[in-house]
Amino acid sequence: MKLTGVELRRIRMPLKSPFRTSFGTQFARELLLLRVVTTDAEGWGECVAMAEPVYSPEYLDGCADVLRRFLIPALAACGPHTATAVAPALAAFHGHAMAKAALEMAVLDAELTALGVPLARELGATKDRVPCGVSVGIMDSIEQLLDAVSGYLAQGYLRIKLKIEPGWDVDPVRAVRERFGDIALQVDANTAYTLADADRLARLDPFDLLLIEQPLAEDDLLGHVELARRVRTPICLDESITSARTAAAAITLGACRIVNIKPGRVGGYLESRRIHDLCVAHGVPVWCGGMLETGLGRAANVALAALPGCVLPGDTSASDRYYDTDITPPFVLDNGHLPVPDGPGIGVRPDLGLLQAVTVATEWIPV
Repeated sequence: MKLTGVELRRIRMPLKSPFRTSFGTQFARELLLLRVVTTDAEGWGECVAMAEPVYSPEYLDGCADVLRRFLIPALAACGPHTATAVAPALAAFHGHAMAKAALEMAVLDAELTALGVPLARELGATKDRVPCGVSVGIMDSIEQLLDAVSGYLAQGYLRIKLKIEPGWDVDPVRAVRERFGDIALQVDANTAYTLADADRLARLDPFDLLLIEQPLAEDDLLGHVELARRVRTPICLDESITSARTAAAAITLGACRIVNIKPGRVGGYLESRRIHDLCVAHGVPVWCGGMLETGLGRAANVALAALPGCVLPGDTSASDRYYDTDITPPFVLDNGHLPVPDGPGIGVRPDLGLLQAVTVATEWIPV
């Protein structure tokens, strides 16, 4: 399979409602899509970096720049242009995991489409549908939060995740637990705390949460080790897990008992599978996180969430969780689950009319 060109497409997807986390509030999701054209098939990838470097060091303009100037030319200079060749071809360039992941996803989609093989089968999925959780942002009031959670439970979501930050943690968790009883409930801090907050985080223990996700800074593995000794609730690492190597270090040190895999953060779906296999070998549960993806990224995430070690509901919510209109046929919740796409590649394609309506800019890079 030979690469002949790559299209970079910047899109802007308005959110149904503002989504607030400890690092800011989003009113729209800006994304970078990649369409790779090869001699055998086309493939689509989705770069999940944000418009500004507030969640990670990567940001969309930077991703487009590094793809244009370095990553795409480096891949073009190597052959054959298969998904397993992407990481070695790009290894000389430090960092930029989200840009690399988008390019690998697009090449993987093209390769598997040409072969007629679904991504789920290629990754080793064992399920044809996956249980779904939903992420609930920080609200203006507890009453507003309770209304939102009630709505998501009525839609059938099997797990609720509450975004938290200092000052919005114990009280909202208590309110949700008291109102809704024994639901599957977890929290996500997005690095908003320090080890000095250990006693406050320990006040979440009586609420029998599934986990506390990424309470401390992403590079503070030793802090997470100490925190894990001081709280009963299992610690789950998200931003800290950037590769199979960092996952192995976190597990060995005892920094976490659960791992959230985000393909964009770790450099792609092939590295995600390595992390999954490592966690399974160590008896560590994993689940697939989300980054407010379109149907393209959601399709690939659902395939990953169908692997046997993904034993907790992921952030693979339905299309209408964030968007009035997706750019692919919508993913619709069915009794708390989403079906795993069984078509070739990632199993979905964008509707070109809907795609054009949200497109901000396009650029063709010939190879």
